[in-house]
Amino acid sequence: MAKNKVVIVMPAYNAEKTLEQTLADIPQGSYGEIILVDDLSKDNTVNLAAKLGLKVIKHDINKGYGGNQKTCYKAALEANADIVVMLHPDYQYDPRLVPFLSGLIEADVCDIMLANRIRTRAEALKGGMPFYKYFFNRCLTVTQNIVLGLNLGEYHTGYRAYSREVLESVNFELNSDDFVFDQHILVQAAALGFRIGEIPVGAKYFPEASSISFRRSVVYGLGILCILFKYVMYKLGILRSNFFKNKKSSPPAK
Repeated sequence: MAKNKVVIVMPAYNAEKTLEQTLADIPQGSYGEIILVDDLSKDNTVNLAAKLGLKVIKHDINKGYGGNQKTCYKAALEANADIVVMLHPDYQYDPRLVPFLSGLIEADVCDIMLANRIRTRAEALKGGMPFYKYFFNRCLTVTQNIVLGLNLGEYHTGYRAYSREVLESVNFELNSDDFVFDQHILVQAAALGFRIGEIPVGAKYFPEASSISFRRSVVYGLGILCILFKYVMYKLGILRSNFFKNKKSSPPAK
């Protein structure tokens, strides 16, 4: 059987200082193509990515983190990806794990793979994760596990991989263009019964690594609670929404 095509997508914003180092650490032979989607960076990210041989898609306006991912996944599907790995080009996550994330999907063990940054509290805090982010990460993860009936160690990682079947099934076009997009797509996947797994990863926090403020973290947390409430209403049959349905059997997203 032919090996599945792995496409790495990079949602980029001002990643000039870290892009080359991120690429250098991706294991050779672990992917077929890399697509970088630039969300109107103010630095030289676009020119550097093109120089390094990446396929580059440039937004004419800043569409936000979720909006960037929408472009990433559509482009990956158009590139005939069987497995899509999202790797941030800010070098916060270890690029060496790409073949492990994609491998468990290729082996048909999981449909989605997450890289869990919270192996231990000490390790997460030592890596530079602010304590308030660690605290809310733990609280929200426990809540999400209870509501969704899963047992994941962390939902809030930005390092993840999806099978083509997942991206062709979930209505990610209906999701937020902000950071809560990451949670929308996991709730949608859980509603459709996709298998979600995880492996540990160390994460680094430094000036060039992407991060969100306390205020935006609060907005993010409230957005998660909102989508969980809608999920419960949907499961109880109170809410009817294409958001949670398989888009192969529901009207096209608008």
